[in-house]
Amino acid sequence: MARIFRTPEALHEAVGQELGKSDWLRIDQARIDLFAEASGDHQWIHVDPERAAQGPFGACIAHGYLSLSLVNLFLPQIIEVQGIAMGVNYGCERVRFPSVVRVGSRVRGSALLVSTEAVGSGVQAVIRVSVEIEGQERPGCVVDTISRYYPA
Repeated sequence: MARIFRTPEALHEAVGQELGKSDWLRIDQARIDLFAEASGDHQWIHVDPERAAQGPFGACIAHGYLSLSLVNLFLPQIIEVQGIAMGVNYGCERVRFPSVVRVGSRVRGSALLVSTEAVGSGVQAVIRVSVEIEGQERPGCVVDTISRYYPA
């Protein structure tokens, strides 16, 4: 369940706090194949199960950018900012892929509110999202997302 902030300004009080975790999501070959089709990245480590089984990871792995793209699925499960006319994805800083996400793995997002600042009439929030892999210590992706929330 998402952590609710009644106004964008309420985010300022939560800087440094863990915001929560999303639901688990299984990464199946169909999702990897769809991402390969959308991105044009058909490298065998992603889309050739037979060859990948003999490769360095022992199975197909998700594209790093697939792991990154899941942040857009996970964030609304973790945080809800109310009292806004709109929220926009302003970008991201410092993206890393510390571990591979093997096909069949379950992943989820966990988030930390790194910083906030006033931007015009709105609030800009930097939220560090880690794409955790079930049963592994290192995440598949860590990114500092930048979101802007404008009051209604």
